[in-house]
Amino acid sequence: MDFSVAALLREKGFKVTPQRLAIYQVLSNTTQHPCAEAIFNELQPHYPTMSLATVYKTIEILREIGMVQVLNVGEDSFRYDATVENHPHVRCMDCGRVDDMHDIDASSFVKQVSDKTDYVLSGQQFYFYGLCPACQKKQQAQARN
Repeated sequence: MDFSVAALLREKGFKVTPQRLAIYQVLSNTTQHPCAEAIFNELQPHYPTMSLATVYKTIEILREIGMVQVLNVGEDSFRYDATVENHPHVRCMDCGRVDDMHDIDASSFVKQVSDKTDYVLSGQQFYFYGLCPACQKKQQAQARN
């Protein structure tokens, strides 16, 4: 996996650094959709001289070469996902958890939008909001008390 990222970075004219590879590694090994600060905090013990600006710059490079997608799920900061195929996300409005939603075919909805607007669509992102199962249980327990 790192090899393909390294090769793609080189192919696109970007330097391959241990920090860039580590940032991608964090993103590709989680389903948590971390923000830049969370990535920075996770890597800080291993790369004490790395700055938060390095994380942001690397994420932008990874987005540019198609290895990361940027999510705006209605929070103060963006989240990042190394799964770049189009897929919806759902966010818990209590704890902030963000989950992928796979195996949902939105192609008919996308076609409807294209047909109704005469736009040539270049992409889409779907976000859903609600309460995750853990927060539902927590609220039910509080209601019983």
